[in-house]
Amino acid sequence: MDLRRLGVVLAAALSSCALVFGTLSTGLAQQQRSDIAKSLPATNLSSDKPQNNLPAPAPGFARARVAHNPQAADAKPVGEKTCIACHQLESDHFTHTLHALGLHVANRSDPDIPVCEACHGPGSAHAQSPTTKGLIIGYTKNSGTPIETQTSTCLTCHAGGPRDHWTGSVHQRNGLSCSDCHNPMSKFSIEGSMAKQSINDTCSTCHKDIRAQFNRRSHMPLPEGQMSCDDCHNPHGALTNNGNPMLNFPLSKTNTVNETCWQCHAEKRGPFLWEHPPVRESCLNCHTPHGSNQNTLLTLPVPALCQQCHASSAHAGGLQTRQGTANGSRPEPQMIGRGCLTCHANIHGSNAPSGPRFHE
Repeated sequence: MDLRRLGVVLAAALSSCALVFGTLSTGLAQQQRSDIAKSLPATNLSSDKPQNNLPAPAPGFARARVAHNPQAADAKPVGEKTCIACHQLESDHFTHTLHALGLHVANRSDPDIPVCEACHGPGSAHAQSPTTKGLIIGYTKNSGTPIETQTSTCLTCHAGGPRDHWTGSVHQRNGLSCSDCHNPMSKFSIEGSMAKQSINDTCSTCHKDIRAQFNRRSHMPLPEGQMSCDDCHNPHGALTNNGNPMLNFPLSKTNTVNETCWQCHAEKRGPFLWEHPPVRESCLNCHTPHGSNQNTLLTLPVPALCQQCHASSAHAGGLQTRQGTANGSRPEPQMIGRGCLTCHANIHGSNAPSGPRFHE
């Protein structure tokens, strides 16, 4: 009987100790959780009070406002949901584009920043009369919106940089709109919101003759994907136009032809002790920029190209009796093989003391 009482007493003592230790461990755990919670940044996941932790809009999208449409001056904004009610397909295409992502983030941070109406203008008049052209800013040829209104709307956000020279450019003078090359409503290209899959495909939509030149046996590595049209051209306007096609070309990114070529062919720039005047004047004196059926983009085969400036007769010390061609009865040995560059290797210029003939 004494043993039973002793067992009951021990069991009661052990349960009391377990209860005490359990209470202490619970208190310590709660204290640790509170310490951890204090060290974490504030969130709106476990708080009854809503907190705005949205990122700030990007600077370009933060300045977006409802576009001005001169053809519907009294129209009012209606919001994106009203637009989607009729234009669900366009909304699906627009969802994953750069403009959609940027404008939606900006709109969540600031409800005054529009989405659809940032480019298309206020939509109340268009919603009341959807078939009347011009009540919304459209970006197609038959939308009823003047091209000047289309481009000025885009330049509201995209002014500056390469677009500084748009006014007066050859594309602007020929009545092109931004939407002729760009499509911000769908993601066809990796970058630039191009209307086609690449810059080259977009340019070749109009410049088919230039695109065909890249199929010649000697061509710039554009078909291989190693360069694109905008490596040499600025489609939004040229930096300068001095009127001389040999010194400048349409929509050039630099002041002269040579400066454009030297961006990649720096070894041809010099300065040289002995300079070749046609080379210094313009690379186009000897080369065609897009593609050629001659070696190294030459406009003519050698020696015909060299003979435009250098008479083949009297070559090698005034031998006037020789015909100076490889096909005559007494051909000059220098002309056999039709290769001036065999001897005059450094035709772009030479730094050798004995190289006035560009031999070295």
